[in-house]
This record gives sequence, C-alpha cells and structure tokens, in this order.
Amino acid sequence: MPHRKNSGRIARRGLLAALAATPVLGLASGCGTLIPGQGPPPELYRLKPKPQFPADMPHVDWQLEVATPIAPASLDTSRIAVLHNPVQVEYYASANWVDRVPLMVQSLIVEAFEASERILSVGRDSTDIRPDYVLNADVREFQAEYFTGPNPTVHVGLTAKLVSLRRRSVVAVKAFDRGGLAGADRLDAVVNTFAAACDQLLADLVPWTLAEGEADRKSS
Repeated sequence: MPHRKNSGRIARRGLLAALAATPVLGLASGCGTLIPGQGPPPELYRLKPKPQFPADMPHVDWQLEVATPIAPASLDTSRIAVLHNPVQVEYYASANWVDRVPLMVQSLIVEAFEASERILSVGRDSTDIRPDYVLNADVREFQAEYFTGPNPTVHVGLTAKLVSLRRRSVVAVKAFDRGGLAGADRLDAVVNTFAAACDQLLADLVPWTLAEGEADRKSS
C-alpha cells in the first residue's frame, strides 16, 4: 500500500512538471497577467504615414494643434489588439506598437500634415505654437478582426472634431473609417495592412480638415 501512495505522488509530480513545461502560444488575453522578466521582450512595430493627397488640396495660412486622441481602455495601450468576436478584445503575444495607440495616431496625423506641405504650422498639444484650430480625435477602432476567414481584416476608425479657438466653437465633425484584408495570417502582413489603412484614413482626414478650416475662415 505505501508503494502505491508513492507511485501516485510521483505520477502527479510528473504531470505538473509536464504542464509547467508546456509553452503558451498565440494570443494574450486582455485580462491575462504577465510576470515581469519572464520570456523574451516583445517585438516592436511602428507605422510611417505615406498618404497620397489630391492635387487640388488647398494651401492654408493658419496653424493647427493636434490634440492627444482619446481611446477606450482596450486601445489605450501599446499592445496590438485582436478581435475573434465583437465583444472580446485580445492581443497578439510578444508584439507591441512602439507607443500607445493614441500617441501613435497623434504622431501619424502630425506627420501627415507636415508631409502635405499645405499648412503654415502644425504641432502636438505639447508644442509651443499658437494654433488657430484644434483637431480632436476619438479613436474608435484600431484592431485586427478574425470574423470572416483565416486571414484577419484590419479596422481603423476615428471621429474627428475641428474646433476654432477664435470663436470657441466646433467647426465640423466627421467619422473616418478604413480597413483591409491582410494578405496572410502573419504579423508582418497585419502590420502592413494597418499601414495601408492608416494611409487611406489620413488621405481623407488631412484634406477634410484643411477644407473645413478654410471654409470657416471665409465665412467669419
């Protein structure tokens, strides 16, 4: 009988050792806990805007401040969000953006306006400029979605609000929504699709902002 008890303890120890050695693969849940110092550091990904603007986009002689965007808690992170269904947010394991999503989106917007060369001055809310207008943004979507097939669809969306500081009033509000199907179920393909979707969104956002600001200046 003692021999059987020892055998049971040995078997249980063997099972626990096998479970402890099993690697965790795939996605990290939004409510999961990571122990600092364990595992390799995450790979970092960044997005660089290369939007194509329309040739008739106006030149403007006013200054614009791009406020830090607002995002829900699930997107206010440097982790890359993934949805397998509409109500549960997960994240790619061992992969992060180079910054929190709102700060990264803010940088993309500022860089896009600078690249357009159609505005007198543009900067973040932390820079020392005297803006005529402020562009506020609420980031609504910034995730990869596995709803319809093995390859994810990237979804990027925000609501923009242009505010006149001189009149202290909202000039215009518009929702922008872009996305695309990744060419493969690989992280590099997903990041490239994020870049393309952001380019399309910025190509809409920048001309809209300049046109609405100019219309406001002419009407006042």
